[in-house]
Amino acid sequence: MESVITAVVTGVLTLVGVLVSNSRSQAVIQVKLDNLAIQVAKHNSMIERQYAIEKKVAVLENDFEQMRKAV
Repeated sequence: MESVITAVVTGVLTLVGVLVSNSRSQAVIQVKLDNLAIQVAKHNSMIERQYAIEKKVAVLENDFEQMRKAV
């Protein structure tokens, strides 16, 4: 009977330990995901600005070529 009680107590304590460990790990993963989401948003913003700059440069190059041909 004692061995059964010992096994049950050990099992319960192991389960509690695993649950606590998993919740801490999950919290760390969530923080990392939040930081990654912020970095991705910054990257996407930079890419959008780069495309806008490339469009403006293409227009300026076209204008320059037209001015060059006119002279």
